[in-house]
Amino acid sequence: MPFKMEPRQEVSRTVVYATPVLAVLLTVISGYFLFLCLGLSPATTLYHFLISPTLTFYGWSELCVKAGPLVLIATGLAIGFRANVWNIGAEGQLTFGAIGAGGIALAFWNESGLWILPLMCLAGILGGMIYGAIPALLKTRFGVSEILTSLMLTYVSTLGLGILVYGPWRDPQGFNFPQTRMFTDSSLLPLILDGTRMHVGILVTLAISLAAWILMTRTIAGFQVKVVGEAPAAARFAGFSRNRTIWMSFLVSGAGAGLAGTFEAAGPVGQLVPHLTPGYGFTAIIVAFLGRLHPIGIIVAGFLMAISYNGGEIAQVEDRLPQAATGVFQGMLLFYLLACDFLSRYRLRRISARREVTPS
Repeated sequence: MPFKMEPRQEVSRTVVYATPVLAVLLTVISGYFLFLCLGLSPATTLYHFLISPTLTFYGWSELCVKAGPLVLIATGLAIGFRANVWNIGAEGQLTFGAIGAGGIALAFWNESGLWILPLMCLAGILGGMIYGAIPALLKTRFGVSEILTSLMLTYVSTLGLGILVYGPWRDPQGFNFPQTRMFTDSSLLPLILDGTRMHVGILVTLAISLAAWILMTRTIAGFQVKVVGEAPAAARFAGFSRNRTIWMSFLVSGAGAGLAGTFEAAGPVGQLVPHLTPGYGFTAIIVAFLGRLHPIGIIVAGFLMAISYNGGEIAQVEDRLPQAATGVFQGMLLFYLLACDFLSRYRLRRISARREVTPS
């Protein structure tokens, strides 16, 4: 008996917000069997993976450090995703922003002043915006897919960072390791609490999330983004420019990613290295959709993904969990989230076979 997928006439808001919870539960269940297949104790490994990072105050401070860049990048990406503008290269924009900020820190390495850190942030934001402008230009001018260009540019920026830290920016006293000098105190983010790595960039991230919420719910620009994404024909009739929305989406998301790269370089890392993050730019895509493209949901999703990072590190030590398991766990979460979203909007219907009546 043949079947076909057909769109549901209406999707309940309750279902929309319940699908991320269901995706998380399915991921945990799959993780249980994954750890079992690896010959580990599933209950113990899940405890170390999901619970241990939240048991101490220092653990929560580390979650804030990990969640900060994820939330910042995902907030910018969510604006474009609402308009069906698919920026997949936030990792490259993060790297290019970090290069810009690191260049300022190294250029004024022997100097001190309160103006250095703001200048680094400005350079990081401009670096991310410039790198995000490339796929925006190719999309609006030549119709090239922004998915491919933004993704491929990620590898270009990573290779560019490698050239710098292996070459002209390498620390002359770093025993030939591929890294720059450690940034001076004027180039580092101030800490919020002593004894932790929590820095003021986390407070800036929360402020930006609030600003994004106001932008999307209280301004004409936010309304235009929603209309362009949900009703392109109505947007054209109203005179809303698709190209202008593409540019705004890439510039905003690029700025957020570049600032996140600045916070990483001037925060927990304190220098430039070949691999600045464990892939925050890609993980932020999961965070954006898991948070339903809403700033508050993105904050919650950011902490959930931070738990997977920190819990994965704890499980590696305590249970000898392979490092790749963290990526597999995050990948399963994305798979279940997309599957649940698809099934919430479409249903499987059986097609009844019609009997042909032959004339006698």
